[in-house]
Amino acid sequence: MLRRILIWIVLGVPLGLMAVVGTVTLLSYVEHRRLMEQEIADFPPPGRLVPVSTDDVAETGRLHVYAEGAGQPTVVLLSGLGTSAPYFDFLPLLRRISPGFRTIVVERAGYGWSDISDRPRDIDTVLAETRAALAAAGEQGPFVLMPHSMAGLEAIRWAQLHPEEVVAIVGLDPLVPGYVEANGDGARLSPLITALARTGLIRDGPDVFSQNFPAMIHGRLDPDEATAAETVFFRRTNTPDMWAEVRVLSANAKRVAEAGLPDVPVHAFVSGEETEAWRHAVRNYAQDTGGTVTVLDTGHYVHVEKPNRIAREIREIIAQAGE
Repeated sequence: MLRRILIWIVLGVPLGLMAVVGTVTLLSYVEHRRLMEQEIADFPPPGRLVPVSTDDVAETGRLHVYAEGAGQPTVVLLSGLGTSAPYFDFLPLLRRISPGFRTIVVERAGYGWSDISDRPRDIDTVLAETRAALAAAGEQGPFVLMPHSMAGLEAIRWAQLHPEEVVAIVGLDPLVPGYVEANGDGARLSPLITALARTGLIRDGPDVFSQNFPAMIHGRLDPDEATAAETVFFRRTNTPDMWAEVRVLSANAKRVAEAGLPDVPVHAFVSGEETEAWRHAVRNYAQDTGGTVTVLDTGHYVHVEKPNRIAREIREIIAQAGE
């Protein structure tokens, strides 16, 4: 009898715990879906959700395009891998550039208010969608591209394929092909964080958003902006599109590298906290294109930490490009 009781305990306790965890997870997921629907209604996109069509697909979904300001050339901000809410991430810099230039944030598929896509995330598909979104929103070049991190590859590819549209590239701690070739891509997303995000359990963590979103860490958002940004953070952390971008990053870097240097200068603001290999790769690439590099005493999100300096210096870069 005692042996039978012990067997039931050994088997029953783990099964009971699994049942409890499963029930909690299911309830969290259902509540997460309900909250997302409510949050989307309460916090609509600040820009436009435009339907995107490319040469090979009639409609690929909708991308969020936010634009303000006036003046040429138009500045286009492109976010790095895994930045859940690009509009809010770029807001500190956007506010400082738009008084003199038309300034646009394009949120890729799976980011911000943009739809999640089931299309490949190869560099040419992503670029085609970005250009199609700008066209659908009625935005025209010439463009100064300001890519953060991984988006450096997209900006370089843009200049390779459509040089007539690009005046200059001003990277925000940008990824360049030479780094990936020499050091590997190094891009990672956490399966655990992904599971917590998909089930909604991430909402239960204390200060998860305020401690993991750079614009919050550095106090760049007011309370209303922070509230809206948090809702985007909860529904756009480690999305399927972000995972797809990780899987093809090396292939994308190789494609960009094989196409050679663009015919426009690549300038860059680089984090002083990056490895020497990263800084060396960016410096060499910029110099090879006739661009410049400024090393800032910041982390990877240079545009969040030093928006005033970057906005000031981009005006000088644009002025020189127009000479």
